Amino acid sequence: MSLKLFKNGYKHLQGLEDAVLRNIQAISELSDLVRTSFGPNGRNKLIINHLGRLFVTSDAATIIREIEVIHPAAKLLVMASQAQESEMGDSTNMVIILAGELLKKSENLLVMGLHPSEVIKGYELACAKALAELESLSTSSLPSPFTRESLITALKPVIASKQYGYEDTLSSLVAEAALVVMPKNPKNFNVDNVRVVKIMGGSLSGSKVVQGMVFGREPEGIIKKISGAKVAVFTCALDVAQTETKGTVLLKSADEMLNFTRGEEQQLERAQSIGDLALHYLNRFNIAVLKVLSKFDLRRVARVVNATPLARVGAPTAEEAGYVDIFETTEIGGDRVTVLRQLASGEDGYQGHTEKTRTATIVLRGATANHLDDLERAIDDGVNVIKSLIKDPRLVPGAGATELELGKRVEAYGSGMRGLAQHAVKRYATALEVIPRTLAENALGGAEGNEVLSRLWAKHEQEGGEAWGVDIEAERDGTLLATDFKILDPLAAKQWAIKLATEAAVSVLSVDSIIMSKPAGGPKVPQQASNWDED
Repeated sequence: MSLKLFKNGYKHLQGLEDAVLRNIQAISELSDLVRTSFGPNGRNKLIINHLGRLFVTSDAATIIREIEVIHPAAKLLVMASQAQESEMGDSTNMVIILAGELLKKSENLLVMGLHPSEVIKGYELACAKALAELESLSTSSLPSPFTRESLITALKPVIASKQYGYEDTLSSLVAEAALVVMPKNPKNFNVDNVRVVKIMGGSLSGSKVVQGMVFGREPEGIIKKISGAKVAVFTCALDVAQTETKGTVLLKSADEMLNFTRGEEQQLERAQSIGDLALHYLNRFNIAVLKVLSKFDLRRVARVVNATPLARVGAPTAEEAGYVDIFETTEIGGDRVTVLRQLASGEDGYQGHTEKTRTATIVLRGATANHLDDLERAIDDGVNVIKSLIKDPRLVPGAGATELELGKRVEAYGSGMRGLAQHAVKRYATALEVIPRTLAENALGGAEGNEVLSRLWAKHEQEGGEAWGVDIEAERDGTLLATDFKILDPLAAKQWAIKLATEAAVSVLSVDSIIMSKPAGGPKVPQQASNWDED
């Protein structure tokens, strides 16, 4: 039939074979890609992005951000994992693996002739059931106010999944930094107040937490150390303005000659740096100058010292000026860095009236830039988890125990159902076991992973066996009681992950045709990475 509906170059795929199963295939590939990076024994991926930058990481959020996925269905999954990243900061990998597994399991049902809407209905029922059961699985919650020990316990599993072996060191650094910046009302905790400064050299054990902001550069002038100082923050440059045109000046007398530059000296206007003349005067009046290259950092400095950034050069008013207790240059490793900090109560020279800084910087040491980047990502996850634990302090058993127990309960729920949706509910239950299975496979290999899973099922069938999870170190039979080993995950992160994974799977299943127009012609505009301006 030569009926023409679209312009030339349009692609139109429809029907089960072409649209749904191909989408499922694309998503399976994406989820298999990150699946091997799941858990403490996850393998690293080596990614070179379109700008030629090298990443070595097992953090799913970073992998997905740096590989440009163009398949439209896989993009839905990428968006779901990005939503998890912005909401919880952790468990992004779980979203992708779970959604991928849900779709793989549904493929079988679709091929056997079940209609996608039946599968969708079953998945939605199963998701609601899983979320309801999740509420009852919480074994403990973080005590309030937070103590260092309780935070370290909650952070260890999160950080271990990124940096296995360093979790003790890193979680104590993150806990210490978080407690320094914790406001009186923890609900106002700001993730941005825990900064990371990476300094090459040394090893991780040399890392430490510094209260206040640390900048990896020295002050511009000769004054390197000041205490109890007023601070002005300028977003413009301190320099003498250059005129665009050249002018000839006729000087008639000696007085004119002497007074010629006087006008210039009084008028320090904006340009893009700190001029020599400005620097000379600043040094003369014992004013220290620090150049901050990133506008984000400039805002943070303004927050630490409680100052208002000024867009023009001029004397700041009393409200606009900030105050800093200590401004000093110290040496870390071979690098000289500048620290701005406020004294905490208990230190000598502390006057009770100043509000304490709400910023802490973790100074990370490590051998290579890639390793430092990866450590920074682990810390980032840790800080985000603290933020989500403040909203909801409940913890559930980790190590895959919760997912397996949910699978068991959803399975029982499906068995008691009537109608076609029950098949989808049961498939949902088997899909949930992908989390413990992946943990076991990444740690112990495929064959052993199967054994461990069957042992786990047996233990979960017993009374009170909800907390049995995968023992990745395989000290006994590959299973352990997650609660005894303090392997606990935040309940909220799991909740969101299950919700987002199901939503992504359902939205892919509800697509029945793909219509792609011909890409616009013309030269390709070089694409700028979307996050080039973020620090």
